[in-house]
Amino acid sequence: MKAHTKYLYFNTPRRRDYINITDEVAKCVQESGVQEGFVLVSAMHITASVYVNDNEDGLIADIDEWLEKLAPMRPDYRHHQTGEDNGDAHLKNLLMHHQVLLPITKGQLDLGPWQAVFYAEFDGQRKKKAIIKVIGE
Repeated sequence: MKAHTKYLYFNTPRRRDYINITDEVAKCVQESGVQEGFVLVSAMHITASVYVNDNEDGLIADIDEWLEKLAPMRPDYRHHQTGEDNGDAHLKNLLMHHQVLLPITKGQLDLGPWQAVFYAEFDGQRKKKAIIKVIGE
């Protein structure tokens, strides 16, 4: 069994951002030499997420609007009593999850025709990272 690890680093100019990382994940799979297995992509922060969906601007705007309705940025979160101001970002992470597990088939990232891998940032404007971990044969 082979294993290969790569880190992606982010420092988004906006507090919330959605970054298509599909090409970076596919490149990591190819670099690994794994022909059959899985790739885990995980945000290494509790105010960010990794998800799979369509790379379409309208949908991304809809996701952002939906998240803001469910977990709006507001000043009265109990978490803010700790000196933080990102209570909404923690809740958005719970809604979108922090990682995805994807198949590798015949040495390639095996996604459906409209699927793309995204890093979603909910408390940006500072350095963050995600891990890509490829495991297989």
